[in-house]
Amino acid sequence: MNPLAINLRHLAKRDLELVGSLAAAEMDLEGLDPLIDSTGRVFYQLTVAKMQDSLHVTGHWAFGITCQCVRCLKSFRLELGCPALLLELPLSGEEALAIEGDFVDLTPHLREEIVLAFPQHPLCGPGCRGLDFPAPQGNELQPGSESAETSSAWAVLDKLKLND
Repeated sequence: MNPLAINLRHLAKRDLELVGSLAAAEMDLEGLDPLIDSTGRVFYQLTVAKMQDSLHVTGHWAFGITCQCVRCLKSFRLELGCPALLLELPLSGEEALAIEGDFVDLTPHLREEIVLAFPQHPLCGPGCRGLDFPAPQGNELQPGSESAETSSAWAVLDKLKLND
């Protein structure tokens, strides 16, 4: 049974504490981005309380991923997490949780929070300069030695005579 599936009848008596971890595969987190290796475990500590027509989920989660830098292509480790998770999940209405019997699965909602924390363009550091290319050799232009005609992308436009 999924550890994030909770029985709503248990919430009528008291709040529930959920502490544990799930493999990334169990949360369908693997293979979402070619630059991110998300094969570890998600650690969570959640408190679930039933309000009038919703579930109130608080707590935190942590998940370590290995990323590939978009500038230099080096691998680096990144720790994701949410130290103050707060979810309000409705039990009725258009956005209502899917209830199967007396059970509600919180996995898709925790998964969404984790996916939103993934970096859009992973960088190994703010000062990453990208790939190191070898210095030009032979007849290739050296930095600062461009001709006057090619020194600017606007050089061709400067030659135009629009008003005679």
